[in-house]
Amino acid sequence: MSAQWNPPIVHLDGRPASAEALAPIAFAGYAHFTAMQVRGGRIRGLDLHLSRLQSASMALFGTALSDEQVRQHLRTALQSGPADLSLTATVYSPEGEFTARGEGAPRLLIRTGPPSSGPTGPLALDTVEHERILPGIKHVGEIAKTYYLRQAVAQGFDDAAFVDRQGRLSEGTIWNLAFWDGEAVVWPVAEMLTGTTMGIVRRQLDRLGISQRSREVTITDLPSLSGAVVMNSWTPGVPVRRIGAVAIPEARDFLALLHRAYEAEPAVAP
Repeated sequence: MSAQWNPPIVHLDGRPASAEALAPIAFAGYAHFTAMQVRGGRIRGLDLHLSRLQSASMALFGTALSDEQVRQHLRTALQSGPADLSLTATVYSPEGEFTARGEGAPRLLIRTGPPSSGPTGPLALDTVEHERILPGIKHVGEIAKTYYLRQAVAQGFDDAAFVDRQGRLSEGTIWNLAFWDGEAVVWPVAEMLTGTTMGIVRRQLDRLGISQRSREVTITDLPSLSGAVVMNSWTPGVPVRRIGAVAIPEARDFLALLHRAYEAEPAVAP
């Protein structure tokens, strides 16, 4: 697939971005983004992506692009590319970092890449004590995510899961965590980013009448659980076979349930 992939689309405020326009943001770290998979020119959970961009912009910049502005820029980008792709929409302030005030209107950078469904798993996750700054915002420049991923791989794991100072499992490097207790989907309670795929799955599980529970999950709770997955914009579920030293049972029905819930979400054009 990669050999046939067209050059990426890179748009800034709805227009093709030049190298000169991109140069000032090459090392910008005061920004936030959302990532999505586009299939057939359509997006699942578009409302969740728009809400994420709106709330994060208000938190970081005190102002935000309208949903219609974002949708228009998405439409323009998608008209220039194939029907299936990965897309990242990043919002940043033209004043950049290390300034006391940012008064300019936020700008929107859209870039695309080949479509992805993520790894097949099952994954082994190392456990790392780590809490992200502003965990509710999907912001850029998080060096710890890549650092802990690489440290985990060097120790024979596939990725890492974060444990907060209270001993609670929160999220993975680029993943949300979900568990199965044999009767219900269990969502860990901790400070974390609420993923758009997580939001899609939760509301569709409600519509399917599937039980869900939110509770604190620690390493010592893992032996009592019947399955675990990670999820992000790539996929609603990759099975997890081990977290730290604790083996996790295979739960094919749980995995299939999450995928069924995700697929029940209508995909819409921006």
